[in-house]
Amino acid sequence: MKRLHTILAALTMATAANAQIGEPYIHDPSTIAECDGKYYTFGTGGGGLISHDGWSWEGGADRPGGGAAPDVMKIGDRYLCIYGATGGGLGGGHNGRILTMWNKTLDPKSPDFKWTTAVEVCASDGMEDQDAIDPSLLLDPTTGRLWASYGTYFGTIRLIELDPKTGFRMKGNKEKDIAIDCEATDLIYRDGWYYLLGTHGTCCDGVNSTYNIVVGRSRSVEGPYLDNVGRDMFHGGGRMVIAAGDRKTGPGHFGRTVIDEGVEVMSCHYEADFDQGGRSVLGIRPLLWKNGWPYAGDLLKGGTYEIESERRGYSLELAVDFVRMQQERQGWFNREQLKQPAKPIANQTLAEVKGTWPEGDIAVRCGDYMFRPWQHWQIVPRPEAGGSLTGPLYEIYIEGTTRALTATANMEVTTKEFAGEDAQLWHIEQLTDGTYRIMPFAIPGQKGFNTRYCLYSAGDSTPTLAEYDFSTDNSKWNLRKQ
Repeated sequence: MKRLHTILAALTMATAANAQIGEPYIHDPSTIAECDGKYYTFGTGGGGLISHDGWSWEGGADRPGGGAAPDVMKIGDRYLCIYGATGGGLGGGHNGRILTMWNKTLDPKSPDFKWTTAVEVCASDGMEDQDAIDPSLLLDPTTGRLWASYGTYFGTIRLIELDPKTGFRMKGNKEKDIAIDCEATDLIYRDGWYYLLGTHGTCCDGVNSTYNIVVGRSRSVEGPYLDNVGRDMFHGGGRMVIAAGDRKTGPGHFGRTVIDEGVEVMSCHYEADFDQGGRSVLGIRPLLWKNGWPYAGDLLKGGTYEIESERRGYSLELAVDFVRMQQERQGWFNREQLKQPAKPIANQTLAEVKGTWPEGDIAVRCGDYMFRPWQHWQIVPRPEAGGSLTGPLYEIYIEGTTRALTATANMEVTTKEFAGEDAQLWHIEQLTDGTYRIMPFAIPGQKGFNTRYCLYSAGDSTPTLAEYDFSTDNSKWNLRKQ
């Protein structure tokens, strides 16, 4: 299998691939759901987006009822959708209704595709300080209980309990106020903590929107939700998770997707993408965790990097002879010399060493980082080649050459002339601890595309391909921009 990229393009295209491609236009997206190998998200106004790989998105998802800010979750073998029918000032008031409905599939082309009649689970009358809109779902993995949070700046954020079998409101359930000064909330559970993610700031004003996402946490799903300095979200607290950046402003409507152990992403919309004419677009970012708090990572941008093993700290490099640099000796023993201005030493160049390299494929190893040409890797995003929820595919070269990092049939890695092979494309995914997983898109001789094997430090100096294991540093790499 080969990809139709030219070598010239591979050398010149080093732009950042920092947004989903296709037509990712949506407002208030639901948490991403997977159904029969495709990804779905639904938005305000009805409808939504579909993706075959998590990277390229297009319209086509079908959700009746209109209204605002849906969320969707798979429970058993069905999908539960919750949405706000009115509220938020829509139609001129704050009298809102939250409804739920089910479907066997999210694929509108499936013969099983049919939404059930929507059922009201709560409402606001427009008189009290509460707005029944912007709902989200949490199925508690510790108890099996189903919760929904909802609300806007017009009053409180509320929590109710639903029946996970029917989607109806639990009989006798009394709503509870858990936060203020935010909207479009989402509840998640991780490592004994419940997290309340809220959207703070102003919306619906394009490039002038100040939306950002904040978080508090609690040992109980019913709160109180405190931020990192102990402020209660019921009194305006909240730790920043993501704000404007990369020419996109107004991130809101958080959703979490766990892909693998240590591999998580967060979804949101940006109120305005400057590079997309200020449209509201779907955003997907790595989700990182530090000291028990979530924050948004960044999609890797093209550039020159040192690829450093987390196992030992050694650098990924070509297995070539070390070429010494010439230097006038400097030191304390030459006092007259020390009186002269220091002269910078230029980095060793590719031209100075390339002639010592063997012809054909050159293996890779790990060694002490020394700023040498055989240790500098040009990472080039290839959004047109495809990707996943974690980002686009990448090509990895020795800087200044067409020598590409390549997976081999014997589960090793080498470098060879770039030929557009799938084995020369890589997923580079930021893990929850901030390190990276580097996985070949395909491995010669193996059926389909690779989802198991990653670049792996089998020893301090021996890179290979092996099964990904988040619990070991052998599977992890750091990328140092040069």
